[in-house]
Amino acid sequence: MSTEYHGGPVIETVVQVALLALLAYACAHILSPFASLLLWALILAVTLNPLNRRLAGALGGRRGRAATLLVLVILALIGTPTVLLTTSLAGDVVSGYRAFEAGTLKVPPPRDAVAAWPLIGPELHAAWTEAAANFSAFLTEHREQLRSIARWAMGAAGSSMATLLFFTGAFIIAGVMMAYADSGTGALRRLCCRAAGEERGAQLHTLAVATTRSVAAGVVGVAFIQAVLFGIGFLLAGIPAAGLLALAALVLGIVQIPALVVTLPAIAWLWLGSEHGTLANAALTLYFLLAGLADNILKPLLLGRGVEAPMPVILLGALGGMVTSGLMGLFTGAVLLAMGYQLLMAWVDREAPAAGAMPGTGRGDA
Repeated sequence: MSTEYHGGPVIETVVQVALLALLAYACAHILSPFASLLLWALILAVTLNPLNRRLAGALGGRRGRAATLLVLVILALIGTPTVLLTTSLAGDVVSGYRAFEAGTLKVPPPRDAVAAWPLIGPELHAAWTEAAANFSAFLTEHREQLRSIARWAMGAAGSSMATLLFFTGAFIIAGVMMAYADSGTGALRRLCCRAAGEERGAQLHTLAVATTRSVAAGVVGVAFIQAVLFGIGFLLAGIPAAGLLALAALVLGIVQIPALVVTLPAIAWLWLGSEHGTLANAALTLYFLLAGLADNILKPLLLGRGVEAPMPVILLGALGGMVTSGLMGLFTGAVLLAMGYQLLMAWVDREAPAAGAMPGTGRGDA
């Protein structure tokens, strides 16, 4: 009986696969601290690349110069006011916390209209009046609660600055990606084709790009438009902290929470606490209601446009991804669900072999 061992090629293949898996794990571990930054930069680059392409055409095809100019303009238009607002907010929080610790913090008395606010008005007015009349006693009675709030505010201010620096770096990296968009797009397309086949891989690559841009326009873009409309209305109405309320409207719009959460308190303040006339209050109320309904018109126009997947699939993917993975999941969830839908439909629509046909022959028995 022969005892010759023929398992050499199998062992060699197993060793090669294990080494490749180890190399892939090591590379992923090295890049893991930058994964979020690179993924956000990729999302921004995919979203802004059409604009960069048009700008490059106006500059004689210079993609690098166009990408640099685009990033600088975006940072100037969005980053500058954000830096000023964040710095001012952080400064106010730090000053308030120091005054609180030193016991020199003073609270102005509330207006009488605060007591007319629904639900919380009387209790808030009473506590506010007590704090304004004798803040030392109020501080002694509620010191631990106020200390916790102050520390939370300090942490929130620091987190805002870190987020601002993070997105600044993401925009800069996105500019580099847009400068080399042609080679990067070709590499990603080849990777998709290698993984899913020539035809299906190209379709999935196109679907991922279109879904990312669709979510940026249909979710983030619509939320930004609504926040701007609300901010203009808050300023016209003279509502306190109009900028913070507009920022809250932006965040709520991204997570798909109804705009009534912002508009109803604003409308209540108009009729209960403002000094405008009846006609002005009615006009502003109508404006807030129309601005709150803007997403019902804009979202069907923008979300899912140019994507070979139904709008509910994109929206469910965006919301589910955001619940499970945060703001980044807004994009990754929509892309993954759209790809899954396309693959499922391709499998469902695939023609079954003819009845009686032998597998691999394409015909029945003769």
